[in-house]
Amino acid sequence: MMKARDIVRQVKTGAMTAKQAVRECLAQIEKLNPQINALLEVFEEEALARAARIDAKPAEQRGALAGVCVALKDNIEFEGHTMSCASRMLANYKAVYNATVVERLLAADAIIIGRANMDEFAMGSSNETSAFGPVKNPLDLTRVPGGSSGGSAAAVAAGIAPIALGSDTGGSVRQPAAFCGVVGIKPTYGRVSRYGLAAFASSLDQIGPLTADVQDNILALSVISGADKKDSTCTARPPFAAEDCKIQNLTVGIPLDFLRDLNPAVAAALNKAKEVLQSKGVKFKDISLPHAKYALPAYYIVACGEASSNLARFDGLRYGYKAQGARDLEDTYLKNRAAFGPEVKRRIMLGAYSLGSAHAQDYYLKAKKVFAVIRRDFELAFSGVDAVLTPCAPTTAFKLNDKNRDLISLYLSDLYTVPANIAGVPAVSAPFGRDADNLPVGLQFYGNYFEENKIYALAAALEGQ
Repeated sequence: MMKARDIVRQVKTGAMTAKQAVRECLAQIEKLNPQINALLEVFEEEALARAARIDAKPAEQRGALAGVCVALKDNIEFEGHTMSCASRMLANYKAVYNATVVERLLAADAIIIGRANMDEFAMGSSNETSAFGPVKNPLDLTRVPGGSSGGSAAAVAAGIAPIALGSDTGGSVRQPAAFCGVVGIKPTYGRVSRYGLAAFASSLDQIGPLTADVQDNILALSVISGADKKDSTCTARPPFAAEDCKIQNLTVGIPLDFLRDLNPAVAAALNKAKEVLQSKGVKFKDISLPHAKYALPAYYIVACGEASSNLARFDGLRYGYKAQGARDLEDTYLKNRAAFGPEVKRRIMLGAYSLGSAHAQDYYLKAKKVFAVIRRDFELAFSGVDAVLTPCAPTTAFKLNDKNRDLISLYLSDLYTVPANIAGVPAVSAPFGRDADNLPVGLQFYGNYFEENKIYALAAALEGQ
C-alpha cells in the first residue's frame, strides 16, 4: 500500500487517478478483510463515484488528501450511512449528519472507504467485544489487534486504507497502533472536534488518526484538526501545522517510578530507543509521575460514570433497539437494554454504582481529585522536559480469548495510556522493535499541551531504526 502523501502527489500530478487508488484499496479489502474483519461495511460504489469526481477536477483544485482512502471508526457520523458503534443497540441507525472530521476529510478530497469494526461503544482493549465478531491482528491472525480502535489499526496495518480514524478514551488509538505496528496519536484534548463522535466518556474522548508512518499521521491531523463552533470543548486554535523541530534541543523524561515489571521485550525496546535518540542529540532526564499509579482505577471510575450517563438515552423508546412483546414498562427496559453486550453492561453498572448518592463522594468525586493531581504531575514534569517516554502497553499483542476471563489483566492493557487522557495532553504511539514472536512493540511519547510537533519529531527519529 502506498503512503497517503505519495497517493496525493500522484493524483495531483496525474501520475495516478483517484479511481486507481480506490481500486487498489478495494483489492486489498477483498483479499484480506474476510480474514481480519477490520471493516464492517465497504462503500465500494460510492467511493468509486467520488473518485471519478475528484479525477474530473483540475489538478490545482484537488485537495490535501486527494484520492486517499480513509477507514472511519464505526462511532463517527457519516451522513446516510450506518453508525452502529459495533452494537446491536444501533445496528439499524443511519447517521443524519456528518461529524466535523468527516466534513474536513471530504473537503480535502479524501474518500471514505468503509466503517471500521471496534469494541462495542468503544469499551474494550482487544476488539473482542464487537457485536459483529472480533477483529484479528493482520500480523498474526491468532492475536488481537488491540482496542477499541482495533478495526482502524488493522485496516492500516493490512494496507486496506492508508489512513484510518479512531477514538481514544484511555488509549484506544495508541494501544491498537502498538499491537499492529502502526502510528497512532491522541491529540491534545480539544485539538480535534468531537462533534459527531458517539460519546463514551465525554471529558476523555478524542479522535485521532492511525497511519503507517509519522508523516502521514501529520498530514491526517493537519486536515481534521482546528476550531469548531459545534463543539464547545474544541480549541480556538487553527489546524495543526507541523513545525520544524530540532530533536537535538529536546529533553525527554523517563518516569522511573511508573515503569516497573516491564515485559522483557518492551523494556529492551525502551532502552534501545533511548540509545538511538541519545545518539541523535536528545537529552534524557529521570522524572517522577508520583500519582500515575492511581490513574487506571481513577480512570475506570470516571469513564464508567460518564458512560453510564451517556448511554442512558439508549432505551429503545427514544433511541436504539426496540424489542417486541414487552409486558410492561419495566419489561420494556429490560428487553431493550439487553441489546447491549456484557462489557457495556458491566461498565454501565459500575458507572451507575459510582454515581449513586451513597457512593459518589467516595468514588467518583475522589477519582476526579486524582485526575487533578495527575494533571499537576504532568505540568511539573513539562517544566523540565519536552516529552515523556513510556511503553504504550505492558505487553505486545496477546492471543484472542486469552484475557476474556481475566478482566483485571485486560484493563491493565491501558496502564500506560490512560494518563494522557486524564491530563488532556497529546501522546503518540510509534512501533519500535519486536518481541520473541516477531510482534511489534509500541513506544509512546507524551507531549505538553498543543506540542504535537515535538512528539512527532521524536517518533519520526525512531523510524527505520
